[in-house]
Amino acid sequence: MLISFNQLNHLRIFVFTGMRHYQTKQLCALLLFVFAAININAQPKQIGSSDSIDYAHPTEYTIAAINVKGLRTLDNKVIKLMSGLYEGQKIRIPGDAISDAIKKMWKTGFFDDVQIIRDKVIGNDIFLTIQLEERPRLASFVFKGLKKNEVDDIREKIRFARQKIVTEYLLANAKSQIKEFLTDKGYYNATVDIISEVDEKSKNQDVKITFKVNKGKKVRIKEVVFHGNKVVRSGKLRRKMKETKSYKWYLFRGGKFLEDNYEDDKPKLTEKYLTLGYRDARIVKDTFYFVSPDRVKIEITMEEGSKYYFRNITWFGNAKFRTGQLDTVLGIKKGDVYNQATLDQKLYNNPSGLDVQGLYMDDGYLFFQINPTETNIENDSIDMEIHMFEGKQAIINKVTVVGNTKTNDHVIYREIRSRPGQLFRRSDIMRTIRELSQLGYFNPETLVPTPKPNPQDGTVDIEYKVEEKPSDQLELSGGWGAGQLVGTLGVSFNNFSAKNFFKKGSWQPLPSGDGQKLSVRAQSSGVYYQSYNASFTEPWLGGKKPNSLSFSVFHNVQTNGQKKKVTDVEGNKVANPLRAFIKITGTSVGFGKRLKKPDDYFSIYAEQYFGHYNLHNYTSVFTFGNGVANNIRTTLNLSRNSLLGNPIFPTGGSNITLSAMLTPPYSLFNGRDYETATDQERYKFLEYQKYKFTTQWYMQLTNKRAPEGKEARNLVLRASYGFGILGQYNKKVGVSPFERFYLGGSGLTGFALDGREIIALRGYQDNSIAGSSGQGAAVISKYTMELRYPISLNPQATVFALGFAEAGNAVDNLKQFQPFNVKRSAGAGVRIYLPMFGLLGFDYGWNFDKTPNNAQLYKGQFHFTIGAQIGEL
Repeated sequence: MLISFNQLNHLRIFVFTGMRHYQTKQLCALLLFVFAAININAQPKQIGSSDSIDYAHPTEYTIAAINVKGLRTLDNKVIKLMSGLYEGQKIRIPGDAISDAIKKMWKTGFFDDVQIIRDKVIGNDIFLTIQLEERPRLASFVFKGLKKNEVDDIREKIRFARQKIVTEYLLANAKSQIKEFLTDKGYYNATVDIISEVDEKSKNQDVKITFKVNKGKKVRIKEVVFHGNKVVRSGKLRRKMKETKSYKWYLFRGGKFLEDNYEDDKPKLTEKYLTLGYRDARIVKDTFYFVSPDRVKIEITMEEGSKYYFRNITWFGNAKFRTGQLDTVLGIKKGDVYNQATLDQKLYNNPSGLDVQGLYMDDGYLFFQINPTETNIENDSIDMEIHMFEGKQAIINKVTVVGNTKTNDHVIYREIRSRPGQLFRRSDIMRTIRELSQLGYFNPETLVPTPKPNPQDGTVDIEYKVEEKPSDQLELSGGWGAGQLVGTLGVSFNNFSAKNFFKKGSWQPLPSGDGQKLSVRAQSSGVYYQSYNASFTEPWLGGKKPNSLSFSVFHNVQTNGQKKKVTDVEGNKVANPLRAFIKITGTSVGFGKRLKKPDDYFSIYAEQYFGHYNLHNYTSVFTFGNGVANNIRTTLNLSRNSLLGNPIFPTGGSNITLSAMLTPPYSLFNGRDYETATDQERYKFLEYQKYKFTTQWYMQLTNKRAPEGKEARNLVLRASYGFGILGQYNKKVGVSPFERFYLGGSGLTGFALDGREIIALRGYQDNSIAGSSGQGAAVISKYTMELRYPISLNPQATVFALGFAEAGNAVDNLKQFQPFNVKRSAGAGVRIYLPMFGLLGFDYGWNFDKTPNNAQLYKGQFHFTIGAQIGEL
């Protein structure tokens, strides 16, 4: 803005000053200040003199020079460019050039004061000085009175950075952001003081800012009081308000008052009444007020209204399905309590069964529309009309997949059930989501199918959006036991690509994307124990059908720690006569096939296994110490897996398995007299028959919907039962000492050389229930029930808590087996899934029964587990 004084011919200097927008009083004060600062000569100059300017008549000048003063960090040339003025420029005074220059520099926000001063005038040449006062810049900032995690969160909100220009607005906004952050945490009485001081270490007078925060006490809810509720007790209403709870000292994180959460909880009260038929229920008044500096009281007044019932439901527009069929699917009868939630669920999306929309969409009617309308309300009864537009059946045009950065397209497309040219079916899309989740390569919480209808030609494009998650696992561990240090190193590549093994560009860091599984593992305690194994699985042999091929090899050595060779008296290296060892070498090959009948959830798997035992002076496994034994068996497995949701945290479905492990019945055809046979002859070829049945059922007990951008956390019930029996072909041979059952503890195996199957039973010591002799049981049964609740479903760290009750027993033979003569336990635990390490479990269980071999059994036991299936029956 140009300040000119039109009638002051005796003015020695003129000043161009830029100003902000001021209030009237501020503007008057500023003008008085400017006038007081002007030096006026009492001796007026003649109008024609060389240094006088007539402000009443603008004069054109040429800028002879521009000087810049007051800078600390900025460059003179930058200021000149910023102002738009340049030497040699012709300007008029008074005029817009000077005021425009000042406005431009104000807009940058770099300055606290901007002045353009006339130094002198020689003829038509004018010499100018741009006098600036730079705003301070930020040298550093610190927080006092906050925790580290709170500071980290606030830094993200205010986004301060070094050398940022410090303004009053910047500081006021930061203060507001900090208070808002603390309010969201329940600190309604927090105060924030800002201390700004020049940094002594700074050459440019930069400032350091200190945010001094006093959070005060967190505001909690003293009580929630309801008025006017007669049908629903206050306790039930309070339980519906999940985030608005009265403070109880024994409840973790309980009672915090957040106004946003309170507003979100209020609609849940009327939702509760709607499920009971009170469609007119409403909140007529609610208030909250402070009863002390850190406590609020909430009062809510309800108007319940009358209870309503369904009466007549009439269908219109249905041509595909008869009214009777629709009535059956709807499942609502005359006289049923009016429940809007049940009606919507049966019409649109029934998580536990069929709904009307699903009935149509499973037959291609993607353009189907349904509109329920209340047509008559008489006393306590409601008549409804359900109008439908069926439309045409939609044909799938294109199916695409986006988001897969590691997994190859063909691995995904072979699991997709909705194919181009087929009728659109919602059930095919839901099954596809299930199959892609079970692969374990993608985040199941973000798997999104997007149908894109084309009503003009009656087709639909379907896009599946996936998000890759880490699927490979690394096992690196060490432990101390039996006076030995045992180390384990293993890797599992669950999305491997064998065909790209020799392609140079595919090693990033390993060839991957074809859905194959490669596992390599080594375990050792030095000379005492060594174990090596490797396995490979191709889930789609040939790439056209879901037929799997598996192959594995292993080699185990356990010794008494003696060296292989020693030096005799003559200095020669000879075999050590004191060395004892057992070597186990084996291999297996398996073939699996997905069946189509009874349904395509069924699969069958067959495996051929060979294991060779070589013993030298080793009597810990067999009753003989020298010799060989062979274990040749065939495994047949029939299973039906319909689990739903996250493979780590299933929310529905079941997994049922029936398996048989069979060796040839050598004793029935080799002609050997087993009554007189030595143990080496008896066990040269092991013979047994082993059968197992296991079943797991999952049921989602709550049906919370996921908030936008968050996970749906629902309580899930898991129930399982397992039964196993180890049989014989010949009574003279007896039950094999191999493949016996051991029950109790966490289910971790350790050095299991005899093929024993260790089953977890939390609350009891490891292997504490193993038949009357403690040498392994031939019959086992186990019952388990768990309540699971997810803490985090993030694929990078899936965590869920559980409470369990289980029971089981292991006996010598089928005659001793009694289904309800069991050892019982209960407890709680947590499961943590980390992609690189798999599923880790921590449980604490209490036992309720004594075991035959552990009379001094502690009542409580802590258990640690690794893996999802270890120790499961």
